This record gives sequence, C-alpha cells and structure tokens, in this order.
Amino acid sequence: MPKEVLHTKDAPPPIAPYSHGTKAGGFIFVSGQGPTNPKTKETPEDIEGQTRQVMENVKAIVEAGGGTMDDIVQCQVILRNMNDYAKANAVYGSFFGKEPPARTCWEAGNPRGYGQLVEINAIAYVGDEKPKR
Repeated sequence: MPKEVLHTKDAPPPIAPYSHGTKAGGFIFVSGQGPTNPKTKETPEDIEGQTRQVMENVKAIVEAGGGTMDDIVQCQVILRNMNDYAKANAVYGSFFGKEPPARTCWEAGNPRGYGQLVEINAIAYVGDEKPKR
C-alpha cells in the first residue's frame, strides 16, 4: 500500500521534517496543526481564535486528501492549559455534526514558548467502505 504525501497552501508550512499529512489505505493522517493562519502568518491570541484556526488548518489538509470533516474518525487535542478546555471544546465541536469523532484531550507545555495554546491532529477515513452513521 503506497502512501501519498499531502501538502496544501491552505495550511501553514511544516516547521520541521514532517508533512501536512499522509494518505494510505483509505486513511488520511493529519500532522499536529498549530494556530497560524497560512495567508496572514498571524496567530490569534485567545483560545477560541487559536482553536478555530487549528481546525481550519486540519480541514484544509483533510480536504487536500479528498475528505471532509465528516470523514474524521479520531482527533487528539493538546491544550497548553486545561483551564481552556470548555472554550476550546465549544469551538472544536462546532466543526462537527451530531456524531463527532473519537477524541483524546490532554494538557502539555509548549516547548517553543511562542504563545501556542492548542494543537490538534486527526485521522480521517476516506476508503470505499465508510463507517456506518
């Protein structure tokens, strides 16, 4: 099963040796996305704005692989501060219908220290047999 490396101008360029995502065996694996706007290069200051931008970046990569947000089957949400959970969760939830994907969420420090409050990665399934909804 060959893999396809995904890149899109609609997400910020990777800042290390990784791809926006890879597609293999009917799955799209989206690398952890930060809150930088790919057009303006700006990062929102608040958790709501950062979560919205991260989800837009995830969406762009899933779409580059031929999928939609409804195809996402699993996400990992990493918050810098769990006190931001409720606000981040409200924005995150607005990107999915009544049947959101499986998810984990945890708190981790930001080693780069440039104000990133949230990072999210995702797995989408776009194979021939979609999960029953």
